[in-house]
Order: sequence, then structure tokens, then C-alpha cells
Amino acid sequence: MGRPLRESTIVIALLLVVVVGSKQFTESVILGELATQALAAQGLKAEHKRELGGTRLLFEALRSGQIDVYPEYTGTLQQELVPGATDLKAALDKLGIHLGGPLGFDDSYAIGMQREVAARLRIATISDLRGHPELQLGFSNEFMQRKDGWPRVREVYGLPQAARGLDHSLAYGALRSGAIAAVDLYSTDAEIRKNDLIVLRDDQAAFPRYEAVLLSRKGLAPEASRALERLEGLINQQEMIDLNARVLIDHVPERQAASELLQRKLQLQPASASDGLAARLWKRTREHLFLVALSLGAAILFAIPLGVISFRRWRLGAFILGATGLVQTIPSLALLVFMIPLLGIGEGPAIVALFLYSLLPIARGTHSGLTGIAPELIESAHALGLPPGAVLRRVELPLASRSILAGIKTAAVICVGTATLGALIGAGGYGQTILTGIRLADTSLILEGAIPAAVLALVVEALFNLLERFVVPRGLRL
Repeated sequence: MGRPLRESTIVIALLLVVVVGSKQFTESVILGELATQALAAQGLKAEHKRELGGTRLLFEALRSGQIDVYPEYTGTLQQELVPGATDLKAALDKLGIHLGGPLGFDDSYAIGMQREVAARLRIATISDLRGHPELQLGFSNEFMQRKDGWPRVREVYGLPQAARGLDHSLAYGALRSGAIAAVDLYSTDAEIRKNDLIVLRDDQAAFPRYEAVLLSRKGLAPEASRALERLEGLINQQEMIDLNARVLIDHVPERQAASELLQRKLQLQPASASDGLAARLWKRTREHLFLVALSLGAAILFAIPLGVISFRRWRLGAFILGATGLVQTIPSLALLVFMIPLLGIGEGPAIVALFLYSLLPIARGTHSGLTGIAPELIESAHALGLPPGAVLRRVELPLASRSILAGIKTAAVICVGTATLGALIGAGGYGQTILTGIRLADTSLILEGAIPAAVLALVVEALFNLLERFVVPRGLRL
């Protein structure tokens, strides 16, 4: 009995997909690739959901089972995720999370300046910043909010400066231009070498140690756990700096950089080459069209009846149009984040958000089209003895079709543009390429996502203009 049961368990494990997550910075993506390829080398199906967001999002996704593994740091766990825990492993066990052993390097926070600026101002330690209150500091948004980031540095050192929140990928450009004088770093950042930065000494030990580890969902298949254990102690500090530099300076894809390390240190077979431009575009186009088509289709089915109800009952209509208009005022990113606790990460929250954003233009277009119909035309239809349903189908909707179609066209263009933000929560699409390009400061990658998105919006608009010839009665066309 034991042997067949064990073999069936292995077969089931091999059929399951192990989902690996990573945060929105290069080192996390590389570590995610290492975990994904180590799992694949064990014969397991593994999927890497790249650049999903910040710490809390990944941690909650792991707890809820939406991802199975992601790289984290002990300092982050102690300061942000399980604060006050004296035994990290035991505290995480209670949450259903397994804490893996250290991967071999420490990636603590640091503050860096341009070497020439630091030398001119005679700044070598974080304490020295106190003597220069005029300096503008720019830190990543996560660093600004974390208890072990800017709040702790300001408290420990008593710094007088005001700090500005920036995207971590954009902060280095601001540093080079002189817009800011100091930026938060990680001690393994390739940008230290690339931008010739000096790391200010943490002379009052404000930052805790951040040893890289892998967090995984408890109950992961034994084969997957063994594959991940092979990564423990694999990477030292210099090797991680070199990996980051390979990606950020030499423009080697994260997948290839991770594959080279695994091949050199564990003799694992190299991963298959990255997809070519055409394959990448086709994949992202399919993902983008899926988000747009599903959300827009649902919005059309829902919003046209809302527009009709708004026309028939003006009191209720004022509420419907007001509510759909209120949704439009919510920032796209905020709406996506709000959806995560309800629907998790991936396509679900992105589709719901796009659906909500599409309601107003379609409902308002329907309402406006019906309101603009001459009353005598409707009276004539009723005089002919047509029931209300037939009047709506044969008279009102055809006469309002041009306005309805204009609302749908507006919603479609909004969907195409807003869908790029879905990449922030793992929904894919053109936004994934744009995010990667911003993170790597790679203009070609940014354009690889931005140009197809713009072209798709123009194509969608042209298709709706063509559709107008078949849907709108000839006498109503411009």
C-alpha cells in the first residue's frame, strides 16, 4: 500500500504548478528566477509571477495561497511582518509559512550619495547629514513608510531634512541630475558601482541585518521543498552584487543570469532561452486583449441596462450615474490595491477594476442617446400599438445607437490604457514590459510595451468607427 500511495503523491505534486512571486526590484526578480529554475530542474512545473508589488502584498498573497514561494529578508520579517517575534521560524509556522535557511548574503538598507558630492561636503556617515539641512533627500516610497526605513533613520539620527518619496527605479536618475542629494540603497545594489556612489556608514546602527531567505507555503510538496533547500547558502555578497550588475549594467535578462549561476554552482541544466521579440509581443497582446475583452464585454451587458433604467426612472438614474461617476474619481492604482484582499492578485482584480471604469461612459452614452430622441417618434411607436419592449428594441435603442457606441468606444480606449496597470498585481499585458523597462532603465523595453498599447488603442477606435457603419442607422451617421 505504501509504495503506490507515495508514487501517486509524487505524480500529483508534479502536476501542480508552484507559483513563485517576486517584488518590484531587480534582486527579488533574480531570486525569484533562481527559485523557479531550481524547481523546474527538479521536474516540477513552476511559474514566476514577477514584480508583483511590495512586501505586504507578497506576504499576504503567500498566506492566502495565491503564491507558494517568494524571497524575503530577515530584517523585513522582524521589523514589518512579524514585529516583536523572538523566534521567527515559530512565529511564521503559526501563520502557515515555512522559513527557509539563509541564501548566503545580507542585503541591508543603506544611504548613498554621489562620490563627488559627498567628498565636497565632507560627508562620510549618516550622522554627517545633520550638518547639511539644506540637502534634499529622495527615498523609495516603501522606505518612506517602513518602520525600519526613513522613520527609524530620522529618529535615530535626528535628521532635519525633509524627504521626498520616489519610485526606487527613478530615484537614481534624480540623484544623477542633482534633484536629490541622497537615496536609499541596498548593500548589494549594482547601482553603487554603476553610478559611482559612496555608501554612508551607518555609525549608529539604525538598520538591522537583512539576510535573504525564501518563504514558502507550508504543505508544499516534498520535491519542491528539497529543490528550494539546494539554494540555501548558495550566493555570497559579491556574487549577488555581480548578479545585479549583470542585469542592470550588462543588460542580461534575469532568467539568463540566474541560469548561469545555477549551472556554475549546482551543475543544473541551463534554462531555455528567453522568448524573442515577436513571441513576447504575441504573449503580452493575448494577455492584454483578454483583460480588455472580458471587462468591456461584461460592462456592455451591465451598463446598457443601467442606462435604460436611468432614462426610464430619473430619480434612480441620478443615483446610478452619480455612483458610476464616483468610481471614475478613484485612482486606478488605489482601486487595484483595494481589490486585492477581495480577489487576490492576477487577472481577477484587474478585470473588475476595468469593468467598473467602463460603466460610466457606456451608461451615460446610453442615457444621453435615449434622452436625445424626439418625443414624437416614441409617441408614434406607441400609437402603432407596439408594446414597451418592442419600442425599446426597434425604436429607442436603434435611434440611440450612435451615442451608445460612442460610450462603448470611450470605455474600450480607457480599458486599453488602464489595463497596463494590471501588471502591478500580476495580471500581465503590456504593462509588464513597461514595468520591467522602468526598473531596468531600458528605454527599448518601455517602448516595447508602450507602443503596442498605443497602437492597440488606435486599432480599437478604428474598429468601432467601422462597426458604426453596420450598427448605426444610415440616417444617424455623420
